[in-house]
Amino acid sequence: MRYDYDLIIVGAGMVGAALACLLGNERMRVALLDRALPQPFDPAGDVGLRVSSVSPASRRLLEVAGAWDAIDPARVSPYERMQVWDSGPPRGEIAFDCAELDAVDLGYVIENALIQQALLARVAELPGVSLFVPATLSSLALDAAAARLVLEDGRTLAARLVVGADGANSIVRELAGIASTSSDYAQEAIVAHLRSERPHERTARQRFMPEGPLALLPLADGRSSIVWSTTPERAQSLLDLDAAGFGAAVTDASEGILGALTLASGRAKFPLRRQHAAAYTATRVVLAGDAAHSVHPLAGLGVNLGFMDAASLAEVVLDAIASGDDPADARPLRRYERWRKGENAAYVAALDAFNRLFSNADPMLTGLRAFGLNAVDRLTPVKHAFARRAMGMAGDLPQMLR
Repeated sequence: MRYDYDLIIVGAGMVGAALACLLGNERMRVALLDRALPQPFDPAGDVGLRVSSVSPASRRLLEVAGAWDAIDPARVSPYERMQVWDSGPPRGEIAFDCAELDAVDLGYVIENALIQQALLARVAELPGVSLFVPATLSSLALDAAAARLVLEDGRTLAARLVVGADGANSIVRELAGIASTSSDYAQEAIVAHLRSERPHERTARQRFMPEGPLALLPLADGRSSIVWSTTPERAQSLLDLDAAGFGAAVTDASEGILGALTLASGRAKFPLRRQHAAAYTATRVVLAGDAAHSVHPLAGLGVNLGFMDAASLAEVVLDAIASGDDPADARPLRRYERWRKGENAAYVAALDAFNRLFSNADPMLTGLRAFGLNAVDRLTPVKHAFARRAMGMAGDLPQMLR
């Protein structure tokens, strides 16, 4: 069988572009498809509203992919501490510090578009990667011989393996006949940037409230980026406020931990849903990132789980090729699914339970939450184990991230 490409990756977002970088430097023929690309990065422009908390393990992946140095360091905000509290009463609180964990930083707050741009800049340098934009997948034929894709403009492509990295509404997942389970959190997340009366001191903060959590992430320019998860009705009412009213609302919700907050950007909202694919693989198809799993943003794990998918899949594919096997054979695909599906399922379930536990006003649960947070904060080994896992410093890591 003649293949146009070894792999075709559908979706040039952060996860798909990262996978292309990891494989395109290994003498593989890789195609990367997407409907459109983001606008070119403007270093003089304002910080985008959509940011991610990038773990140390994800930074390592970006370094291996050759993209980290292309990210403008002036737009990267390392944070050294994290403070999480449920104001109760009774009050529960847990705090993390990189010094306790023998780490340089707990993580890095970076714009999603900037990460994607850096990865795509690296893609452009790799002769083994062909970028198809604009390109929209129309149909997908899968059999033992090959995966054949037909694009809306009539072009056809054949590959050993197709990777669906095309987001929560994945067309690859749909065309491959892979089912998924999902549920609505009945929450929407508001994102905005605010100036604060007090410095954020390179600390990420999160307060749990009955309607949903409020996260305050430090930005490199001294502002804080918020992700406020709340009911759709409350979200709309917050967007309807004028700038002064919105700043006052966030100040109140954060209990004035940074002093008075002032709106210093636009505002946007997006719905929150939990989703998990019933399988990560089908005949000559594999899923990664949000196409496989979507989690609540309360712990900032979303893109980090996706990057872990990309690193794990790259290792599985390269090991198969080094052994002379077809990376789309059942054995390597089963290895990838066993590796990632169980861990991601645990995170999906844990974050779902965590959100349900903390997003309510039940007095009995309020006391239980306070007890749990305070107890874990005092149990140093447990707290450190949890933090190291979230940072990608523990667990069954791909070789390139160890």
